[in-house]
Amino acid sequence: MKDNFYFDNAATSWPKPEPVYRFMDRFFREFGVNPGRAGHALAVEAEAMIGQTRRLLAEFFGFGGDPDRVVFTQNATDSLNTALFGLIEPGDHLVITRLEHNSVLRPANHLERDGGVSVTRVRPDGYGYIDPEDIREAIGPRTRAVVVNHGSNVLGSVQDIAAIGRIVAETDAAFIVDTCQTAGVVAIDMDRWGIDILAFTGHKGLFGPMGIGGMIVRDGIALRPARVGGTGVDSISPFQPDAYPFHLEAGTVSLPGIAGLNAAQAWFAALGRERLGGAEEGLSHGAACRAALDHIAARERDHVERLRGAFEAIDNVIVYGPRAGQPRVATLAMNIAGLAADQVGAMVDGDHCVCVRAGLHCAPLVHEDAGTMGHQGAVRFSPGYFTDDEDIEVAIEAVMDVAEFAARRRVAARR
Repeated sequence: MKDNFYFDNAATSWPKPEPVYRFMDRFFREFGVNPGRAGHALAVEAEAMIGQTRRLLAEFFGFGGDPDRVVFTQNATDSLNTALFGLIEPGDHLVITRLEHNSVLRPANHLERDGGVSVTRVRPDGYGYIDPEDIREAIGPRTRAVVVNHGSNVLGSVQDIAAIGRIVAETDAAFIVDTCQTAGVVAIDMDRWGIDILAFTGHKGLFGPMGIGGMIVRDGIALRPARVGGTGVDSISPFQPDAYPFHLEAGTVSLPGIAGLNAAQAWFAALGRERLGGAEEGLSHGAACRAALDHIAARERDHVERLRGAFEAIDNVIVYGPRAGQPRVATLAMNIAGLAADQVGAMVDGDHCVCVRAGLHCAPLVHEDAGTMGHQGAVRFSPGYFTDDEDIEVAIEAVMDVAEFAARRRVAARR
């Protein structure tokens, strides 16, 4: 038996591929110096790894522009704040969805309350999907940006970003996409889908560590930097450089974090080549990674469908979000009648060592629309690539056990 059965990959993927741990440790020990600030050999090696990681991520996300437009940040919240506060002006109109995480909801709320910005929040259907035509109807002459969460961190629903991108491309608005739940699980094509700003985090599906994220900013998108300071270049200038990535990267970047992303990219490519029978010659990094993502997505869909089918067969268990066959990631929200979400979470953890996330998941509007506020949110199960059959079986057993407890309690209360 394992010590824990981990179903919180929507918060942070765990464990990481072993090469990520090894490379982070080795690179930080051997080249853990300030990159780009000096001409000595150690600094050059550190800077070369960072530049390589920008190129790998650009190809991974289907971005054919200058890899220097791949900017590293602390996390996706940092990226989305930089995008929104760096782009939106007083008097502008912003379109978001009610599926957004607080990393978008709160900046939008502050811009609306404090910045003279109007905000439209597009509502999904009952399964968590946005109709692209609703985005079209929401866009007006003052719309500066449209922000869409690619994959819901509560329901798991995955939006048709290509269809929405075609609509936004007909306007003057910038299209911003939050890929936190899909990067590393769903193949993303930034150029073909018409994405202007793509925000990602490193510690989820990209299998990197915490504290590293980033954004890719298409050429022609003008952003004010969120912070200014040292860049190691053009030090005589009194203002932040206009050139990327320095325009948005002030101060020392997270070398260990970027090393983790670099190693994870190599792991994705190796997995993809293995799935393609060891193909090497002429196979690009992007093609290899797409093969890996197809394999990862299929594995995770199998996990979540097994959970969904089992949970729906248990009396008094309520499952929210997509039905069978709808596009989704491996995130499943559920409740048990008569119990608060945090009580269910505590019981499956305390009695079965099943690690889940209970509550509002930093996405309160999703819970308002799903009707889960009476349960104080929902219980989120998010299996990952390294989830196995034992994990799934223990999770199902845990929910059955708690559902039976809830049923016995209801019977006792009626006596």
